[in-house]
Amino acid sequence: MPAAHPPVPGRGILPGMTLAHYLGYFTASGGTDDGYLRAHWARFRNTKARFDAGWDKAGGTRVLDVGAHWLHQSLLFALDGYQVTASDFSAQLRQPGVLRLAAAHGIELLGNDDLEHPVAFSHLPDGAFDVILFGEILEHITFNPIPMWREFHRLLAEGGRIVVTTPNYYAAGAIARRLRRGIGQGGGIPVDEILAFCTHGHHWKEYSRGELVRYFELLSPDFRIDVAMVDDRDEPAPSWRWRMVHAMARAIPSLRPRLHAEIDLPEKKRGIAIQPHW
Repeated sequence: MPAAHPPVPGRGILPGMTLAHYLGYFTASGGTDDGYLRAHWARFRNTKARFDAGWDKAGGTRVLDVGAHWLHQSLLFALDGYQVTASDFSAQLRQPGVLRLAAAHGIELLGNDDLEHPVAFSHLPDGAFDVILFGEILEHITFNPIPMWREFHRLLAEGGRIVVTTPNYYAAGAIARRLRRGIGQGGGIPVDEILAFCTHGHHWKEYSRGELVRYFELLSPDFRIDVAMVDDRDEPAPSWRWRMVHAMARAIPSLRPRLHAEIDLPEKKRGIAIQPHW
């Protein structure tokens, strides 16, 4: 187990935390998907840092991490003194490394195999969480999400916050990739990706900043929405062409690769107001 890494008062767990140190927690518990953690470390770190900048622990420390995967984001919050419940597919949460890491750091595991019908959460009381993390999930959803958001609205305490990260449809890199496919090759997901990869859901829908704001406005007038466009890449671009693309993204916020939304719930008055139609 890595040496204790106490949080700096008022600044959370991140100052001084390196990827190598963080990987040590997972290695001590039997391992993880190192490649995924390395690829997404900057996102996990920056999501936590942005959250820290606008959240006082007096507002609550009960966190639900939806789509927790290998607990890569959950652990940052647990190390910082938050009471974390991590939810994902039951089979994923039964991985030995996940079980050991959760036990070592007091992370509660909650299997949920169907977000469209989120009955796995039904035993939890109203207002059970102060923070709901929804990182890189929105772009995978292919069902009508109203029942899911109705349940999360119920579970979120008044004064709570939902933190959403999702790719920016207008990211410079995404635009470049779409242009490279060229005329006549179709749009959206390439067919070889659909057929050649086993996945619980491709990126079926990516959002612009305006769409993301509209999404939560339609869901409930209770929500107060703030969306930032962020660039959380650490690795240098592989070629001069991609370095130019990345430079454009740094200079022009609307071309940055990721959307970071914080949706506050100051009061519960209207609930999830929109009704789906078939």
